[in-house]
Amino acid sequence: MHTPRMPQRIGLLIAAAAGWKLALDQAPPARCVIIGAPHTSSWDLALTLLLMLAAGLRLRWVGKASLFHGPLGWLLRALGGLPVQRAARTNFVDQMVAAFAATDALQIAILPEGTRGRAAYWKTGFYYIALGAGVPIVMGYADYRRKLVGLGPTLYPSGDLAADFAAIRAFYNGIAGKHPEHQGAIQLREADEL
Repeated sequence: MHTPRMPQRIGLLIAAAAGWKLALDQAPPARCVIIGAPHTSSWDLALTLLLMLAAGLRLRWVGKASLFHGPLGWLLRALGGLPVQRAARTNFVDQMVAAFAATDALQIAILPEGTRGRAAYWKTGFYYIALGAGVPIVMGYADYRRKLVGLGPTLYPSGDLAADFAAIRAFYNGIAGKHPEHQGAIQLREADEL
C-alpha cells in the first residue's frame, strides 16, 4: 500500500470535512471508459473532481469542440477536457476509438444518461466505444444517500448489449443521485434492444 501524495491527502481531507467517503477498491485500468451515474445534479462534477483529486486519477471527459475555442480552451483541456466534433458527418464512437488507439493510457469519463433530468433511456455510445477500443467499462458513482463516491466493478463488454446492460443495471440498483426523482430507469432504447 502506498502513502497518498499531498494532493490526494488534501482530497481525502476535503471529502471527510464534507462528510463524504471515497470507495476505490482498486485503481482503474490505464485504458478504460468510466461511466458516471446517476447524473441528477451539477454537484456531480464537483464530486468527480474530488474523486480525481483524492484517488490521484487523471480522467478525461468529452465536450463539443466549440467549447475549446477562445481563452477558456486551455483551462478546459487542463481540467481533462477532450474536444470532439459533433457535426453530422462525424461519428463520436469512431473518434473515441481512434483516441484510444493513439495512446497507451486513456481513462474517459462519460455520462450515459446525457442529462441531469430524467432520461427515458441510457445512450449506448460508451458501450460501443469500449467494445470498439477493446477496453473495459468501469462503473463510477456518487451515492448521495450514503455520501459515498467511487468506482465500482469493471465490466469487459462481451458484445451482448442486453446481457451487459443487465449487469450494469444490477450494480446501480439502489444508488441514489442528489435528486432521485430525476433518475430514469437504466434501460436501452427500443432500437438498441433489437
